[in-house]
Amino acid sequence: MALIDLQNISKHYSAQKILTDVNFHIDEGERIVIIGKNGSGKSTLMKIIHGSLMQDAGERIAKSDLEVKMLDQRPNFKEGHSVREAVEDGLSELNNAKKRYNELSLLLADEYENKKLLDEYEKLSSYLDHHNAWNLDDKIERIIQHFDLVQYEDRPVALLSGGEQRRVALASLLLQKPDVLLLDEPTNHLDVYMVEFLEELILREKFTLVFISHDRYFIDNIATKSIEVQDCSLREYSGGYSDYLTQKEEYIRTLEKQHENLLDVLKRENEWFARGVRARLKRNEGRKERLMALREEAKVNPAKIKKMSLELQREAKHFNRDKSINKQKMLFEVKNLSLTLGNKELLKDFTTTILQKDVIAIVGPNGSGKSTLLKALLGRVEPTSGVIKRGEFKVGYFDQHREMLDDDKNLIETFCPNGGDRVSVRGRDMHVYGYLKNFLFPREFLDKKVGTLSGGEKNRIALALLFTKNVDILILDEPTNDLDIPTINILEEQLTNFSGAVIIVSHDRYFVDKIAKKLFIFKDDKRIEESYQQYSEYLELEKELGELDAMQNETTKIKETTVQKEEKPKKLKLTFKEKIALEKLPLEIEELEGLMEEKNKYLADPKCYEEIGITALASELKKLEEAYEQKVEELLTIEEKVEEIESP
Repeated sequence: MALIDLQNISKHYSAQKILTDVNFHIDEGERIVIIGKNGSGKSTLMKIIHGSLMQDAGERIAKSDLEVKMLDQRPNFKEGHSVREAVEDGLSELNNAKKRYNELSLLLADEYENKKLLDEYEKLSSYLDHHNAWNLDDKIERIIQHFDLVQYEDRPVALLSGGEQRRVALASLLLQKPDVLLLDEPTNHLDVYMVEFLEELILREKFTLVFISHDRYFIDNIATKSIEVQDCSLREYSGGYSDYLTQKEEYIRTLEKQHENLLDVLKRENEWFARGVRARLKRNEGRKERLMALREEAKVNPAKIKKMSLELQREAKHFNRDKSINKQKMLFEVKNLSLTLGNKELLKDFTTTILQKDVIAIVGPNGSGKSTLLKALLGRVEPTSGVIKRGEFKVGYFDQHREMLDDDKNLIETFCPNGGDRVSVRGRDMHVYGYLKNFLFPREFLDKKVGTLSGGEKNRIALALLFTKNVDILILDEPTNDLDIPTINILEEQLTNFSGAVIIVSHDRYFVDKIAKKLFIFKDDKRIEESYQQYSEYLELEKELGELDAMQNETTKIKETTVQKEEKPKKLKLTFKEKIALEKLPLEIEELEGLMEEKNKYLADPKCYEEIGITALASELKKLEEAYEQKVEELLTIEEKVEEIESP
């Protein structure tokens, strides 16, 4: 049985249909990504899966006692809680279970035949196994460290920024490990190192997961299944994002073939209808209605297929990387630049030159100084030391706060401040709607005030406005935040076609790999390393070098400990499980020996093995031998421990 099963679900808001007669299910161990444009119904589907939003029609069936938890975009915390208290909130049930388990272990040492206590003990053991809650304290420390929350752990969680609060909420949910975890854009506000830790944790702990994300590498690394929400319906694809692209392309080819077949049928039906009177007989009204329906379908299909193909082409497009820098105009000449924010040193002794066709991604951990470097280049932050020489050029700047937008203006006023309804885009005169349609805005949005738009819609407007400016360089700070994948594809296309320089700050590995020709990498020693590698390749190499360093350090540590004074060993004792095993294992081993002897006799008797099958007998014997070896090994380990306990 599926953990959650949605059957024939429909949902609408006022006159707008969101989901129509859709089916969805999730089995234990699945990791499902929900893909689709902003506004397509991804979050609505997530909330129905969670059970916090009621469907208008259909049925949500969930396994009894199922624990389903969701990461909210705006998490709520108990008043007055510190960061550590907020992270640990929700773990009381696991802590109580662990405490009771330890109590039962002591009780059963004397009452190991008490069936009631044994049943409770086994139940608690399974519960703690499922939640992997044996080393909760260690897990809490690791997650606080990897999510960069150590510096805030005693601070009231209410004083943290929105992004920091989401990290706290995510940490708490991961520690609780519910039966089904629902995450809406979990990688927002995480740097690449936090994302890598999150990926490893999800895979290692075997989470059952449903998530929404625009991070395409994260999807590829995590998802076992992709569900696309489009036109109020769901379409299922196996695997992650690359598999989705391949299968979507095949689906579009199938649609094109179906459309060709439809045109053949339509041609025959039109010929029949053109013959006249017979088509107008009452008994043929049904066939005539079918013809009219075929005509309508034939009108709609080409536009639908073309739209899907265009979106796929945007994603699958590869770019030529022109690394020629000869005879290019100098934009920035940076010499021995150092930056400090408050009392925190961010950067020291950085020297570089940025030219007119450079496409640079500035990358590194959260708080390392990436946005501050952008502001220094723009002249908004004064260097602590060093010099930034700027050439003559115009800058287009996109920041995380969307400072270029006025909430009181509608979209027409935003794009045409001097009146009219036309906008110039790289020398091309366009109607505002014709241009905004490229950024997935319908006509009815033109009169909407900017202040009424969602965060993702505001980002799309800010980016669309940026590309109408006549500039020599684009500087973008986290441009993919709050964007869906189709809009990120449009952004990538616009940046690729831009003839000037581009400097971006981003944690989106896929986006950086596609756009950047050069990396400025913030390092731990407050210096910047320049690289022409792809970002994902750099991260992979960095990880491998880190693992080699760790191995080397471990080897050194082992050598050092061998010459240290030998410590007095701790007093050993058998656990409750080991005491039970010590009694049961000899009997189980004896029973297995008897069964193996019996199978060997069968194999030596032609009548037996002809009747049962020699292959089946050999397979059964192999399984018995494997079980025998395992139990003997277990018994020997416990007996060695007993000898160690009893030795003076």
